[in-house]
Amino acid sequence: MIEISKFIVGFLILLGALFSLIAAIGVVRLPDTYTRNHAASKSATLGVISILLGLFMYYLLIDHHANARILLGIIFVFLTSPVAGHLIMRAAYNSGVPLWEKSVQDDLKKARKVEKSR
Repeated sequence: MIEISKFIVGFLILLGALFSLIAAIGVVRLPDTYTRNHAASKSATLGVISILLGLFMYYLLIDHHANARILLGIIFVFLTSPVAGHLIMRAAYNSGVPLWEKSVQDDLKKARKVEKSR
């Protein structure tokens, strides 16, 4: 049982590291602010949550005690990171940061035209 627990913990931590690496590659490679922020907020959130879940499983299955602080950390990251990413992108849009020239859809521009026509 302990070997399976170690495998699960290791898998979760490696998965979190992989998501974090994907987020870093996305920040470097993607063309504009919006897509970079998307990569950073989604992949980094999954990476951090996966690493924290692996740590929680380590304490629970191997050390035999539940750590509530890690659970609170998971909940905090799960709730705040996507909202922060959204607010950063909204602030960038409102301050006039242009979309990538090959972007095909601007939903916020359409929504603002509808609001102004009312």
